Amino acid sequence: DGTVGQGGHAHAFLQRALPDGRLLGIDRDTSNLAIAKERLAEFGDNVILVQDSFANAKTHAYAHKFTSVNAVLLDLGFSSAHVDDPERGFSFALDGPLDMRYDQTQELSAEQIVNTWSEDELARIIRMYGEDRNARRIAKAIVEQRAQSPIGRTTELADCIESRVRRTGKIHPATKTFQALRIVINDELGELERALPELVELLAPSGRIAVISFHSLEDRIIKQFFKADPNLKVITKRPITASQEELKQNPRSRSAKLRIAQKN
Repeated sequence: DGTVGQGGHAHAFLQRALPDGRLLGIDRDTSNLAIAKERLAEFGDNVILVQDSFANAKTHAYAHKFTSVNAVLLDLGFSSAHVDDPERGFSFALDGPLDMRYDQTQELSAEQIVNTWSEDELARIIRMYGEDRNARRIAKAIVEQRAQSPIGRTTELADCIESRVRRTGKIHPATKTFQALRIVINDELGELERALPELVELLAPSGRIAVISFHSLEDRIIKQFFKADPNLKVITKRPITASQEELKQNPRSRSAKLRIAQKN
């Protein structure tokens, strides 16, 4: 499990894999790993937890003798724990520091980007990773705002954007900018592109890789990789999405797309 989080998927895996199955769980977030360690304690030595990015999964897999695995899972993006904790700075709806780092030991944060990158750089990442046609207007608003005083809070950034871009429907105009910042800070797309070939290499014949994505940029990378890799057979011709029943229980699953491939 390359994104073990607080151990929900890992717990389900281990229940089905016992008595002989083992699981390697990787996550960048030390606070999530602490919860996962407690949640998965009942499985003892059948589970190994590592603090790192799944882009480095191959190194840890070899170190712990996971060299021919039956299943790989990636559940991309941020977790509910990230969104619901204002101190992590992922949500524009909750006032908190502009952070957005999964690994809080790394240097680059949202506050640094917002307050130091040029208008052109800001416009580029908001357009590319937020797919926002208002990217230039938002970048200009940020630069003008920070010239008066640094932007250090999530709500300050959200208000700055909303002052220049009109809200349409239920979608807050800061949504795509926050997505873009999160992707850049955590190098989400780069890590995914680097990780996929190595994760497939770790699979045993007939082993499966499953990836859950939450926006089109991720989904496109996964779809194209699965289709292009000669070692893989695509199991999901179309991505699996949440049922109506699941949407009622978990509205945040509305944008989730699951794609699965099997190694030849």
